[in-house]
Amino acid sequence: MRARGLRNLRAVLAPVAAGMCVMAAAAAVLVPALGGGTAGGGSGRAGTAPPVTHHAYPPGAAPAAATCTERNAAESLRPSSAEGAAVTRIKEKGQLVVGVDQNTYRWGYRDPATGRLAGFDIDLARAIAEDILGPDAKVVFKAVPTNQRIPALQKRSVDMVVRTMTINCARKRKVAFSTSYFQAGQQVLALKSSKITAFDDSLRGKRVCTAAGSTGESVLTAQRHGAIVLTVPNQLDCLVRLQLGAADAVVTDSALAAAQAAQDPAVELKGEPFTDESYGVAMNRDDTDLVRRVNKVLDDYRGDGGPDSPWMQAYRTWLRADMPGISRPPSPEYSD
Repeated sequence: MRARGLRNLRAVLAPVAAGMCVMAAAAAVLVPALGGGTAGGGSGRAGTAPPVTHHAYPPGAAPAAATCTERNAAESLRPSSAEGAAVTRIKEKGQLVVGVDQNTYRWGYRDPATGRLAGFDIDLARAIAEDILGPDAKVVFKAVPTNQRIPALQKRSVDMVVRTMTINCARKRKVAFSTSYFQAGQQVLALKSSKITAFDDSLRGKRVCTAAGSTGESVLTAQRHGAIVLTVPNQLDCLVRLQLGAADAVVTDSALAAAQAAQDPAVELKGEPFTDESYGVAMNRDDTDLVRRVNKVLDDYRGDGGPDSPWMQAYRTWLRADMPGISRPPSPEYSD
């Protein structure tokens, strides 16, 4: 009975998810903005966010770059509302172009009930647009596959990427990041009936799926525990492979794994998160004034970190059901 139910579930989900993957596999596919949304953002390291002064730095000003290490990777430029070349360019266009995901439940997905893009990252993108362009801000969303996030920023086909993107030193050599708006870690996802227990030797000989260009691919390159690694353009492709029996496990961010487990009752998270990773808004390295402006928005978004802050309201709306127990947003860390 269970086997037949799982086959039926796969039969129903496979064409839908496969269609979503085809749609997302085309880098930077235009997705129309679909109205407003509840302002809100991710989750993160517990701690009280200290009050921050919004310094009026000269447009584009940035301190000399410090050597990036695992300890200081999440540091960013202090917030400022001063307008430089990047913010002026966005205002002159009259729209903010944002690279997003439209396949990840709770974070960036098209709600089948409304046909609108929704999720934690979508709300954050709208909050940034409203701060720069005003209450009737026009947002153009572009669906960008995982491995095309950095090229999209370098080619300026998007102004920023808000797409569960982990901050790390390798990426900071290519793009700029805001302060952290959510704290996650890599984790294993597999069928509940699987004998896989965690990111350990229970993966030996198993087909493990991860998105190309993701931090999951990086950790599997460093230590695969004897697994056979499969890479796909988007993380949802891994869930489809798991459902169809073409993969035995998935390695992805704990936040994304929790969202996928919420979509399919036949899968579950295995073991505990085995890395410590911060999500940030990514931008072109030359757009220092935009980085500071986004950090100003994030500072306001976190508020005092209390239950009525926009960040906590968004957490309750999108994430608490699948990731309970987060009491505060992550505290910002600055390099200047």
